Amino acid sequence: MPRNADNEAHWQAIAQRYDLEPGPINLENGYFGRMSHAVQAQYLEHVAFINRSNAVHVRQRFEQGENLEIRRQLAELIGVDPASVAFTRNATEALQSLIRNYNRLQPGDQVLISDLEYDTVKGAMRWLAGYRGVEVVELSHAHPASFDSLVQTYRDAFAQHPRLRLMALTHVTHRTGLVMPVAAIAEAARVQGIDVILDGAHALGQIEFNLAELGIQFAGFNLHKWIGAPLTLGFMYIAPERLADIDPDMGEFHYPASDVRARTSYSTPNFPALMTLPWVFAEHRELGGAAAKGARVNYLRDRWVSQVRALPGIEVLTPDDPRLYCAITAFKFTGRDQQVMVDRLLNEHGVFTTTRTGAAFGTCIRVTPGLVTSAADIDVLVNAITQLNAD
Repeated sequence: MPRNADNEAHWQAIAQRYDLEPGPINLENGYFGRMSHAVQAQYLEHVAFINRSNAVHVRQRFEQGENLEIRRQLAELIGVDPASVAFTRNATEALQSLIRNYNRLQPGDQVLISDLEYDTVKGAMRWLAGYRGVEVVELSHAHPASFDSLVQTYRDAFAQHPRLRLMALTHVTHRTGLVMPVAAIAEAARVQGIDVILDGAHALGQIEFNLAELGIQFAGFNLHKWIGAPLTLGFMYIAPERLADIDPDMGEFHYPASDVRARTSYSTPNFPALMTLPWVFAEHRELGGAAAKGARVNYLRDRWVSQVRALPGIEVLTPDDPRLYCAITAFKFTGRDQQVMVDRLLNEHGVFTTTRTGAAFGTCIRVTPGLVTSAADIDVLVNAITQLNAD
């Protein structure tokens, strides 16, 4: 086990950096993350400052260089060229722009999605059918999944659909937390001449990765889940050598076609949130980055999964292969209405979770610990599942 992952004193000291509203135990930390006291203070200070200075600071300082330094720090965080990233409001906005403006499709080409993609990504790929005249191929992943079965599912799809030119791939699926073997799938796609657009929304901040090593040239991310930034911040990544394959967004002209920022919609952004990012990045590193955060939440995940997986009547949907899971894990009470069970977890045991739908295996219950979650919180969950399952 990585150092400090199970050190409750260490992590509860870190938890003291965050405000918690009294109420149920929150195990739905996959929606968005918290700002620490320090980040929140900086954000509020920037809100007040921009409200006072208005366009004077933005025009004279932010637009004249501060924004470029913040973008440089973002690029440094993920180890890429600053010219390859552009801020967006969230991962969805970035992914929709990449899909909408990908210009290498011809009528009759095929694009690929799976049942585990985010719904707005599925919708954007289906939109291509009407506006680009392409065929959408949709596949469902077999359950339970394994590393080899996931890769083989894509290889089989590539062989069966020789007109495939573009595919969506989710690094960490939001329904079950399944971590896709991105490098192996992207390499198989590359061999067949298929481009990959990666949804990295849940990966950034809890999984260590290198986009070049993954073989990814197009991706969308957000900064409000596991990095700890204010809401309304995400970004797009386009490998510089592939920039010409993504058109400027709806004829965007504020930046030249040679600038990745032309691939986003030009609008007034959340300046205070952007100005807070240097503190966010510094704190992320100070906490140990994705290596430390990921180890901690994985430890908490293992603590509950190891105790309930063998229970009759409980089906854990996320595999235990360490290559294939992260903080998020989904399960089912077999033969029960999952929403009813989510309500009972909350009302009878004070544990807040959520249901997820849309995958081939049906409705599931998603459990996501966060940095403020304690081992004691996880034990409450285990006791709750055990009692409800016995009813």
